[in-house]
Amino acid sequence: MGAFQKLGRTGIAGAFEKLIVAWALTGGVVLLAVVAINIYSTLGNIWAAPFPGDFELTEIGVAIAVFSFLPFCQITDANVTADIFTSKAGPRLKAFLALIASLIAFGFGLLLLWRMYHGMSDQKEYDYTTAILQIPVWYAYVPVLISLLLLSIGAVITLSENTRDLARRT
Repeated sequence: MGAFQKLGRTGIAGAFEKLIVAWALTGGVVLLAVVAINIYSTLGNIWAAPFPGDFELTEIGVAIAVFSFLPFCQITDANVTADIFTSKAGPRLKAFLALIASLIAFGFGLLLLWRMYHGMSDQKEYDYTTAILQIPVWYAYVPVLISLLLLSIGAVITLSENTRDLARRT
């Protein structure tokens, strides 16, 4: 089943779904900007007009983009799975494993949200900046924290759906 076939929730879950999709699209725009910076930098190096700080912007942009895709993967059930182990499993076992996966994603999201918040606080307190462009490192943490919050919310949505699905299969 395609990832977009999982979309179409209503109510509060639908509102968060729209926000998560918009956030993932924003991450895609950030990734396109990273590609554009790298193209410009490569061409600039050919014609002796390098782009200072391109590595810094690439590191920050890719990190932001990757984290922005996590909530979308959660709500569309597009995370990497080892289907080879469950291909012959029954629907009840698959529903149970999906529920466990949502529970793990929720815990993972909250754990990373907690630790990344403290990481951001440390970066801000010690005033760390990138070497060339002097961008405060903690700026990159803000969209990452938003992504982790949305991942946790997406995990709650899928956990609720997986719980209902498992109850129907018993």
